[in-house]
Amino acid sequence: MQFFLDSAMTEEIQYALDMWDIDGVTTNPRHVQVSGKPFMTAIREIGAIFAGTEKTVSVQTNPHKHDDYQAIVAEGRKLAALSPNFVIKMPCTEHGYKACKILSEDGIRVNLTLCFSAAQALQAMRVGAFYVSPFIGWKESNAEEVGTFIEEIVAIRGNYAFDTQVLVAAIRNGRQLVDAAVMGADITTAGFAVYQEAFAHPYTDVGLKKFQDFWDQTAYE
Repeated sequence: MQFFLDSAMTEEIQYALDMWDIDGVTTNPRHVQVSGKPFMTAIREIGAIFAGTEKTVSVQTNPHKHDDYQAIVAEGRKLAALSPNFVIKMPCTEHGYKACKILSEDGIRVNLTLCFSAAQALQAMRVGAFYVSPFIGWKESNAEEVGTFIEEIVAIRGNYAFDTQVLVAAIRNGRQLVDAAVMGADITTAGFAVYQEAFAHPYTDVGLKKFQDFWDQTAYE
């Protein structure tokens, strides 16, 4: 299981890399907007953090071009040329699938995102997506069951030996993180606070305090 950080904040990314050994980053327009930086500035800075590594950074194409595969392809090629670490994100739409197939055949890695059904994931795999990103938090917020959703995608990938990696996105808490791992996903991506909370536990803090108290009451030598 690989952990990706869902962020465009360079400070968060550097901390997560240093302290948690994250395996990659996913960005989206909201994260870039929150960073307060122009799009190209933000992604170039993130790319520089991972330069010389095999870790990936998913960079999203202009969402206004979702219905023009030629425009998606042109932008995808431009973005991919900026860094060997970049994986180009585009939505699970008819034009997104078409653009994915073209870019994949050119050797450019693609992350097909906004995936909300196993059928969408299947098509993403068929057209050569490097990653497919099923969203679970949004589905649960809409009272949809997500366990079978991820299990079906993983099973389909195994049935036909697709190379696509299943990158579970929109994770809101540690339980969803674990569920994705149990269901056989390759990668999870979540926000900084989700990982921070998932890696901690109040009983760990209680136990540590007890150990500190005993330590203080014991001679060292």
